[in-house]
Amino acid sequence: MLRGRGRGLPDADDRADTGAIPAAQGTQTSLGRDLAERSSAHPGKNGTLLLRSGRDAFVARAVLAQRAERSIDLQYYLYRQDTVGTLLTHHVLEAAERGVRVRMLIDDVYGDKDEDTWVALDAHANIDVRLFNPWVRGRSRALQYLMRRRQLNSRMHSKSFTVDNQVTVVGGRNIADPFFDADPELAFVDRDVVAAGPVVHDVEAVFDRYWNSEHAVPVASLVRQGTEHDLEELRFRSEIARADRSATTYVQAVQDSPLAHALRDGTVDFRWAEATVVDDSPDKQTHDAHWRQERLISQLAPSIVSANTDVVIVSPYFVPGPIATDALCTLARQGVRVRILTNSLASNDVPAVHAGYAKYRKPLLRCGVELYELDEHIRLDKQRLFVWLPALGKSSLHAKTMAFDRETMFVGSFNFDRRSLDINSEIGLLINDAQMAGDSANFFDRIIGDVAFRVTLETDDRGRESLRWTARQDGTDVTFASEPYAGLGLRAMVAVLRTLPIESQL
Repeated sequence: MLRGRGRGLPDADDRADTGAIPAAQGTQTSLGRDLAERSSAHPGKNGTLLLRSGRDAFVARAVLAQRAERSIDLQYYLYRQDTVGTLLTHHVLEAAERGVRVRMLIDDVYGDKDEDTWVALDAHANIDVRLFNPWVRGRSRALQYLMRRRQLNSRMHSKSFTVDNQVTVVGGRNIADPFFDADPELAFVDRDVVAAGPVVHDVEAVFDRYWNSEHAVPVASLVRQGTEHDLEELRFRSEIARADRSATTYVQAVQDSPLAHALRDGTVDFRWAEATVVDDSPDKQTHDAHWRQERLISQLAPSIVSANTDVVIVSPYFVPGPIATDALCTLARQGVRVRILTNSLASNDVPAVHAGYAKYRKPLLRCGVELYELDEHIRLDKQRLFVWLPALGKSSLHAKTMAFDRETMFVGSFNFDRRSLDINSEIGLLINDAQMAGDSANFFDRIIGDVAFRVTLETDDRGRESLRWTARQDGTDVTFASEPYAGLGLRAMVAVLRTLPIESQL
C-alpha cells in the first residue's frame, strides 16, 4: 500500500522506477546536433523563447514531438481530450510508434475524465502513463475527500513537456482548447517558454522526482491493463479528430507556421541567458514547517525582495496573504514600482479566489502598489489579444509571469495565491535575460491601458475609502464605482465568500 495514502490504492513496491535518458544520448539526436553548435557559442547558457500565442504554444509541443527520437516526458495538471488534446496525443502516439520512449504523468484531479485514453496509451509498448495523487476507483470521491482531505487537496499543478533531454516547454498552459485559443466560448491569456541547454536537464531531474515518487501510480494498476483493442480504438479516434474542421487551423499551423519551420530547421531565434529551475517537491503535501525553505516561493523570494526599481507580476489568481503583502508594500515604500495584473471579478473563472484577493486591494493600494484587473468588456469588443479568432465568448487571464528590474523574468505554473504558495506543487524557470524581461515589462506598459482596469483608492472628506476602476474606451477614460460588468448575484456571492474562513485554500 502507498505510504500515507488511502486503502484501495495499489501496491507500488514492484513498480519500475525510471530516469531521463542520459544527456549524452540526447546530444546524438537531430535536436541535439542542431543545438550543439549554437550552444557552444554560449557556454553555460540556455536558449529561451517566450510563447505568447496559443497557436505557437501548440506548434512548439507538436513539432518537438515530431522531432523526438529518444524520449518525451510530459507532466500536466489538466490534459483534456478535446481538439488540442487529441491532436497532441496523436503526435505523442506517432512518436511512440517510431520507437520513442514516452512517459506521461497526469494529475488525477481530472484524471478519471479520460481514463480510456490513458489506459489505451499505456497499452503501447513505448508509453507509460502514471496518475499523480490518485483517487481510489469505484468509491465515493466525497467520502475519500473527507477521509484523506490533506492528501487529496494537494495537487500536482506543474506543467512541462521535454523532448530528448534537449528542449523543454514550461509555463502556465494546461492541455485543453481554452489555453490554445481553440475554444470560441473561452480563451485564457497564457504564457510558456521554450528552453534548450543545461536547464533542460534540471527540468528532467524534477520530472524524475515526480515520476518515481510514491504519489505517481501506474494507470494499469489503478484502473486496468490496456489492450491492443484499446490502442486501435485510440488510433481510430485520433485520425477522425485530425480530419475534423475544428482541427484544421492547428494541423495547418504545424505544417506551415514560421515557428514550425524554425523548429524543424533548427533556426529558432533563441535568447541565450542563464536560467534556473524553481520548483516544489512532490512531497510538499507531507512536509512540515521545517521544509518551507524548499518551496518554490522560497526560491523565488530573493528575486522579488531584492528588486531595486521595477516589479511586474502577472497572476490570474492573486491572494498574496499578509506576508507577501507586507513584502510588496516594503518594496513600494522603498521606491520600487510594483505593478500587478490579475483577473477582475467578471473575467475570473473562480469567484472564490476573487473573494480572497479583494481583502488585499486596499492595503496594497495604500502603500503605493499599482493594481490592474483584466477588462472583459473591452476584450470582448476589441479582441485585441485574439485577433485571429472568428469569435470569442469569454476571455480570462491565466498567465503566470514576473519581471524584476527589467533584468530577470519568471515563467511557470505558479499562481501568486495561497494554493500555489502552500498546497499545490509548481514549477517555473527564472531567466536572467534583460532583453526578455525588459520586453515583457514594455509589453505590459504598452497594452495595459487597453486590456485592464486601473484600480485606485479614493478618500472622501470624511476619510471613507472607496475603490474605483478606470478603463480606456474609444480614447476616453471611463470610471466605475463597483466591480465592472459583474452582476448583483455574483457580487453578493463574493461578499458572502469573503466572510468564510477559506483563504488558506484559495
